[in-house]
Amino acid sequence: MRILVALSGGIDSSTVAHLLAQQGHELIGVRFGLWSDPLAPALAEILPSKCCNAQSAARTQHVAKQLKIPLHVIDLSEEFKRHVVDPFLEGYRQGLSPNPCIGCNRTIKFGKLLELMKEFGCEKLATGHYARVARERLPDGSERHLLLEAVDHMKDQSYYLYGLTQEQLSSVIFPLGAMLKSEVFSLGRAFGVPFDEQYRESQDLCFFPEKTPQEFLKRHLRDDLQPGEIVRRDGTIVGSHDGLPLYTIGQRRGLKIGGLKIPLEVVSKDPARNQLIVNEQGRERTSSVQLKELRWISWKPEEDCPAPFDCRTRSLSDRLHGSIRFANDHGIFDFDRPQPPQSPGQSLVLYRGEEVVGGGVICH
Repeated sequence: MRILVALSGGIDSSTVAHLLAQQGHELIGVRFGLWSDPLAPALAEILPSKCCNAQSAARTQHVAKQLKIPLHVIDLSEEFKRHVVDPFLEGYRQGLSPNPCIGCNRTIKFGKLLELMKEFGCEKLATGHYARVARERLPDGSERHLLLEAVDHMKDQSYYLYGLTQEQLSSVIFPLGAMLKSEVFSLGRAFGVPFDEQYRESQDLCFFPEKTPQEFLKRHLRDDLQPGEIVRRDGTIVGSHDGLPLYTIGQRRGLKIGGLKIPLEVVSKDPARNQLIVNEQGRERTSSVQLKELRWISWKPEEDCPAPFDCRTRSLSDRLHGSIRFANDHGIFDFDRPQPPQSPGQSLVLYRGEEVVGGGVICH
């Protein structure tokens, strides 16, 4: 089979390429050049935990030469900036905490990669994602594709893929979905994939060097960072903030409010008054969240009728139980038990057993 393999230079995609070559497939490699913050400190070019640095690029070249496969390096910096970075910044301007990886997977990784798969005459696209795809035959003889969690629950990335369509899932393979990360490392060593004991996984967001977005936001939202008041629910002023985009729901550190028996946490934002709303940690609870931009992968429950599901509001967070009622692409998820305040802009992803059914974006 002729397969397009996405090569980031990490241990996962490199091992995928070796596995597929060992199985006798004809491979074409592709690596994307993505936008990185031009205002960031020089450290951005050398961080080992970022997938777009010089080390990962060199590793990609090495693997392609090892396997004697063609490698196409394609500059998608403009598209990445337009479809991923700009919406990320705009979301923070609006007081949200967006998750850019979900949009990136839908529009850049699987959007552009599947275009290239067809352009290069390949039958399938392979990536190093930790997820699985299964086929289910329906009574009428047709088939649909299901997105499943990875076997290694600590590395599972299916949360980020809930936006994929049936057409996209029908064209992709995830060779690592049924493997443990420890097995992948062992295979990588056996295949001679170049990495040393100091190798670090690609982590955090890839387009700035810091672990958290605050410094990135300071560089790019300078005019939107207006200092304001930190207030309790009753309006009592307890401190001052440096600009609403720099804070997230549930944040406790960095508020510069001390001397309290019970620490305060961010529970809401009031952009109209430029106020950051706080409450005692654990005091505030919510019984439901509103969702927009709902997407369903292979099936969906009946509209305007509560349907029970498990959900996650973070990639590897514990599952929560509840039910969803929706119409068109908007809905409400009711938790069985009250939960801490959820961050608008993050995604709530729905599960039925190991299947990822769909999800939507949490809104105000």
